[in-house]
Amino acid sequence: MTDLTALSLADAREGLVKKSFTSLELTDAHLVAMEKARVLNAYVLETPDQARAMARAADERIAKGEAGNLEGLPLGIKDLFATRDVRTTACSKILGDFKPQYESTVTSQLWRDGAVMLGKLNNDEFAMGSSNETSAFGPVINPWRREGSDVNLVPGGSSGGSASAVAASLCLGATGTDTGGSIRQPAAFTGIVGVKPTYGRCSRWGIVAFASSLDQAGPFARTVRDTAILMRSMAGHDPKDTTSVDRPVPDYEAAIGQSVKGMKIGIPKEYRLDGMSGEIEALWGQGAEWLKAAGAELVEVSLPHTKYALPAYYVVAPAEASSNLARYDGVRYGARVNGRNIAEMYENTRAAGFGPEVRRRVMIGTYVLSAGYYDAYYLRAQKVRTLIKKDFEDCFAKGVQAILTPATPSAAFGIGEKGQADPVEMYLNDIFTVTVNMAGLPGIAVPAGKDGQGLPLGLQLIGRPFEEETLFSLGEVIEQAAGNFTPKNWWA
Repeated sequence: MTDLTALSLADAREGLVKKSFTSLELTDAHLVAMEKARVLNAYVLETPDQARAMARAADERIAKGEAGNLEGLPLGIKDLFATRDVRTTACSKILGDFKPQYESTVTSQLWRDGAVMLGKLNNDEFAMGSSNETSAFGPVINPWRREGSDVNLVPGGSSGGSASAVAASLCLGATGTDTGGSIRQPAAFTGIVGVKPTYGRCSRWGIVAFASSLDQAGPFARTVRDTAILMRSMAGHDPKDTTSVDRPVPDYEAAIGQSVKGMKIGIPKEYRLDGMSGEIEALWGQGAEWLKAAGAELVEVSLPHTKYALPAYYVVAPAEASSNLARYDGVRYGARVNGRNIAEMYENTRAAGFGPEVRRRVMIGTYVLSAGYYDAYYLRAQKVRTLIKKDFEDCFAKGVQAILTPATPSAAFGIGEKGQADPVEMYLNDIFTVTVNMAGLPGIAVPAGKDGQGLPLGLQLIGRPFEEETLFSLGEVIEQAAGNFTPKNWWA
């Protein structure tokens, strides 16, 4: 039998239908791989007993001919998604050993369709970070290494555990959340595919909130087709989430392999940054040529307010975070550090429970929302956000169906290499991704090449609202041209 963990999600689905192997065998293979890869620190909680029970139930449904869309397929879940009776901490000390009595809508839909949960995946604390170094459980290690080096690299963030686990074949797919690039950036750093759907396409109910107007759940997998399969189960209207959009969920997988002939693809001139790596520039040009060869038409477009996106994002996101994180006070659940009175108890709990990056962002957010600074910072950032959104709308009004950009300004960097002295150095990793969240648009990161040190690099496609199918069609063109990327197994 071939190594079951090396299968794509689509191939594993086919194998289960043909009864080439059982869900229990598939699940056990992944559980063994997880044990051997603990050095990567991708999982913060393994749930083998639950996984095997879900796999046995899936095998019974397959035998009866009652298989769902994801029947018997083992997945990893980012620790931001509430999972009933299974510890959910957002990788923060302040949530302690919190076990929710409810299931997030996205994960409940995965289980509805027969998926198997392998465990909870590491992430930056409360999803605040671009390298997965802020987690209370320690940093995640990227399964990729520079050629000839044994230096541990970051997998990107905040969904670093999800990206690392998928790249290292520790699950067939994983959930992530993307607030400013937290799916697309780690996907690019680990040589896999990551999709940030249109805002409102996937329910946010039961996901620990960071910035409510920016957060969006999405899938990770090793191929474009696999992300399309996962997205169909994750998407859908949820009456419990007022920002969830009530429109039918298409069969995203049907978009794979569709012709892109005649599609107008925008190349934004503002994304050519000063000092941008020649390798990133060359990759971008190569991606454009692949799309052109497939029949797409390339046009230069302008997104003039791009240069304001990062500073505006780092006003809006911390402001919403400071509001969302006010609920963590040590009173009803999670960690508590006592004090002489309730005010001191709040202070002690939050000081001990939140890590440095979360405290930094809460303080920034509280500052920009405070009297005297609200108009100067928060209101102005929201106006900039409106202009960023209009830039994209103007492009789409001219017939542009998608926009091609780099996914990240560099390949993965070493743990501890960035942001130690200057946090802004770390924030610059989100330079190509934050505009998509500010405008509420869908985006996909697809591996497209390697840098001079053998590390994967990704390209990003940005689409019109609720036109993820276009991104899947275009993404598959890049994937077919670039091929799949698999790290050498040095950890097992």
